[in-house]
Amino acid sequence: MEKKGVLVPMLLAIGAAVFYLMVLGSKESALRGAYETARVLSARVDIPERTVLKEDMVEVLEVPRKFMQQDSFEIKTQSDMKLIVNLVTRTRVPKGNQLTQSSLISLSPESGLSVKIPPGYRGAILPIDQEMKILIKPGDRVDVLVTFDALMNDGRKEKVTATILQNVLVIAVGTNLGQGMNAKQFKNLGDKEEKTAAFSEKASVSLALNPNEAQYLALAIKQGDTTVIMRGLGDAEMHPMEMASFRKLFR
Repeated sequence: MEKKGVLVPMLLAIGAAVFYLMVLGSKESALRGAYETARVLSARVDIPERTVLKEDMVEVLEVPRKFMQQDSFEIKTQSDMKLIVNLVTRTRVPKGNQLTQSSLISLSPESGLSVKIPPGYRGAILPIDQEMKILIKPGDRVDVLVTFDALMNDGRKEKVTATILQNVLVIAVGTNLGQGMNAKQFKNLGDKEEKTAAFSEKASVSLALNPNEAQYLALAIKQGDTTVIMRGLGDAEMHPMEMASFRKLFR
């Protein structure tokens, strides 16, 4: 009986010690997990609302996991930095704040065209033939021509074509803003635009123009028929151009 009376308290003490060690180990594990560091993306500078992100706007910051925001961008390899390419800020992101997935949207019609317009320029939409749309991509350079009836010195009208804009940047083609789509997304967008095109003879391109060029384009659209001519990749030269007419061609 005496042995039994000693054994029971001893077993209870051992059980209590084991339970204490388990609780202590759990607390230590949770504490280690809370202060384990992770690498997240944060704003290197103040990033305004509706800004297309670039890698030089962000930096990698080490923070304890307990201070990570729920949908922050965790960087595990250097290639993870590419996750932000073609993303646009929904709201202003102050310097030092973590970038979160909920604060960003993809470069798309939802983010608007203004995010693609360079400083000091204007965005203008120009109708083009559906066949031409397949060949032009965002980032290409084009010339804009206008064909109209010119009043000649002798009072008669003659149809002429003039190059009014050269080396113009294409910032969008239809709803494609150059958002870096995968093959499936590109096909879905193409199918959607094909259905829309069935009800329209024209497609459209969005051009970045300085204010003076924008005025001439608006005038050309009202005055005659506009045509977009593709430039070769890397060709940025400007050339003096005289107006073309059949009279000059055959004289």
